[in-house]
Amino acid sequence: MDLRLTNQRFLVCGASSGLGEAVARMLLNEGARVVLVARRGELLREKFADFMQSVELMEGTLTSEETRNRIFQSLENQDFHGIFLNAGGPPTGTPLQTTLADWDEAWQLVMRWKIDLSLRLAPFLVKNGYGRILFLESQSVKQPLPALTLSNAFRAGVVGFAKSLALELASSGVTVNVLAPGSHDTPAIERVIKNKSITENLSFESAKKAMERNIPMGRMGKAEELASLAVYLLSPQSSFITGQTISHDGGSIAGIFG
Repeated sequence: MDLRLTNQRFLVCGASSGLGEAVARMLLNEGARVVLVARRGELLREKFADFMQSVELMEGTLTSEETRNRIFQSLENQDFHGIFLNAGGPPTGTPLQTTLADWDEAWQLVMRWKIDLSLRLAPFLVKNGYGRILFLESQSVKQPLPALTLSNAFRAGVVGFAKSLALELASSGVTVNVLAPGSHDTPAIERVIKNKSITENLSFESAKKAMERNIPMGRMGKAEELASLAVYLLSPQSSFITGQTISHDGGSIAGIFG
């Protein structure tokens, strides 16, 4: 299938590793141009050395207004076609293990910067009559996960925002969707496995195998598998899909609307 992405321009957040890296790489392989944002600029330069003519590297923390201002300035004067909003999650913990300071920090990390970028960039997409906004969240928005209280709460909030934004933009040619991945074999899953190994007194490998046994497919997802779905949703081919939260979880969600 021709996804018609040649020379389209995208913003990919959290592009230095894991799912963000996989999405950026697949966009580039499809002929797109990509603004790559991550805290580790040197890692971006190393990993995307083969694509330097098609990428713009931006080192910075997404919770920083200065970084978001640079993103805005980079995109406002040039055509762009979509944004992939992705970053790491907050610390693990049950509700009673959290403090209000934890909640304040998690709001900044998981939700606030995504709303800010969306509100600032969406008008340009609307003006052009075309665009794709895609949030990467978690399966926890459909089925809360143990000891991930902060993530459960704020990622669900992002979904509420995304659905509302999708309805507002639906007639403009701009779609807004959410990916809700389950466990994928990327560096981000390590903090969850470590938490499980500590709380259940297991080795890291035993904790990982126990998690895999709870996935109906018997394994974790691969980054490139999710990236193929993300890139489709970022492409012109997905023009009739908006306001959706789509799982990519190997069958883990128990509900019939998983």
